[in-house]
Amino acid sequence: MDDLSQIAFENAPIGLAYTEERIVKRCNERFVEMFGFRRTELEGHSLAKLYPSNEEFDSIGRIGVLKMKGNGKYQDERIMKKRDGTLFWCRVRGQSLDPEAPFAKAVWSFADISESRPVAELTRRERLVVKMMAEGRTSKEIARSLGISHRTVEAHRARLMEKFKAKNSLELVANIAGIPV
Repeated sequence: MDDLSQIAFENAPIGLAYTEERIVKRCNERFVEMFGFRRTELEGHSLAKLYPSNEEFDSIGRIGVLKMKGNGKYQDERIMKKRDGTLFWCRVRGQSLDPEAPFAKAVWSFADISESRPVAELTRRERLVVKMMAEGRTSKEIARSLGISHRTVEAHRARLMEKFKAKNSLELVANIAGIPV
């Protein structure tokens, strides 16, 4: 990496990470600050430590690899975990260097969006369901992605609607996103 590229990488206003097979090979200072780890605790280690659970790491990985096949691009907003266990909303964007092997080598950006989107007390499954709802997926599509019945998705959706006092799915997603309706 030349000097200018190094300066841009290290001083980017968002967290940046270069990964190989979901192992952090290199990350910038903003990434280190955002997650609260020392650089040595991140570089050479799995991204799994930044997820609320191993199940979410695995699930988002399965979804991500499917989305990235072909064009190599990925984006979402999800809950991530800091070193101290604090959960926060994060906007994640990724670009694979080989779209046919999406996780082999990839560059990722991470932006903390917790100021505009506070974390509510949700179960792991509720977080996955609402994330997919925000992507515009139907209950049947969510069920297929998660390997559960659409009735189970509907039960999660109903509990979420009750928790957030929402009248419909649009209002639910807006409430969770912190957008006034």
